[in-house]
Amino acid sequence: MSINKKLIITEAQRGLLFRDQQFVKILPPGVYRLWDWLNRYRLQIVTITAPLQQTVGDDLLNLAQLHPKAFAPYLQLWETSDMEAGLVYQNGTLKDIKAPGQQGAYWKTQNTIRIEKIDIGAQPALPKPLATQLANAKDEILRKAALNAVAFFNIPDQHIGFLAVDNEIRAALSAGIHAWWRFNHCPTLTLFDLRLQNMEVNGQEILTKDRVSLRVNLSATWQIREPEKTRAELADAKEFLYRELQLALRTVVSTQTLDELLADKNSLNRQILEIATAKASAYGIEVKSVGARDIVLPGEMKAILTQVVEAQKMAEANLIKRQEETQATRSLHNTAKVMEGNPILLRLKELEALEKITARINTLNVYGGLDSVMNGMVKLIDKTNPA
Repeated sequence: MSINKKLIITEAQRGLLFRDQQFVKILPPGVYRLWDWLNRYRLQIVTITAPLQQTVGDDLLNLAQLHPKAFAPYLQLWETSDMEAGLVYQNGTLKDIKAPGQQGAYWKTQNTIRIEKIDIGAQPALPKPLATQLANAKDEILRKAALNAVAFFNIPDQHIGFLAVDNEIRAALSAGIHAWWRFNHCPTLTLFDLRLQNMEVNGQEILTKDRVSLRVNLSATWQIREPEKTRAELADAKEFLYRELQLALRTVVSTQTLDELLADKNSLNRQILEIATAKASAYGIEVKSVGARDIVLPGEMKAILTQVVEAQKMAEANLIKRQEETQATRSLHNTAKVMEGNPILLRLKELEALEKITARINTLNVYGGLDSVMNGMVKLIDKTNPA
């Protein structure tokens, strides 16, 4: 019995014709009629409308490798070695990244596909233009592929980064965007801030030389000057400096009395700075300044110190008062000596005192008349000016 089969293949499809389960050929778009007497033919329809249609790992790729001449006009094969990464360009635009040791195929359409292979063994770092392009990729396929294939390192201004690949330092990275292939490697970055930084050392209980417990809060400014030495010698630069400032603070406070510390805080700062600078400079760190923000005393000691200060101020006040009284007495004594030989000056002083008294009262009663008030002065005048 004859069977007339009608086969329709659209522009977005390709047909794979099989006879007795054996591949015969690829059918391009069109309408076909096939006489199949014994139902020996089978048509497999493949849709190629998806962007970058890929057949990696399926039976079609194996079939294309078995029949390269038949598939050559329709399918573009690609393959990367163990030390190669593939950049997939569609119409000249980067669209995807292929990992090493992979293979696949793309259907040939109106879009031109080009695979550019990169030796990631010889060039583990991506060129700057490519790194920038991948870091700012907008296409979803390319963005996901870039995140899986590339390690991006964005170094801020006034920073330096040390790149380690498989735990081996490979480069010191300056400010900017840097990218390294993840394939076959494990890149990591250690970042150092080269700007002037501030560190606060929280208060800790310390005993002074005279066994007084107090708490001192420090503030320090520091800067990494030799990042290579700092990276090689220290696991954590901040933790190291914090500990050294604590130890320096304890060393200085324990060798001074409370009165010495309170009398000259600048001396405390200078001594701590000298000790910390000597330790930090050996690891490429410069300590710029150290300052004691505050010295906190226990409650009982604070009350005692307040009483001492109060007693000192009272003693100073009493001393000043006595000095003023002595000065006033000496001045009175000098005035009395001057008046002793000058009765008119004495009488004028009496009248001056009388004026001050009368200025403070509302009513003044005079007995004997004004003559009795002025009599002494008139007599004095008469004695000094005889007619």
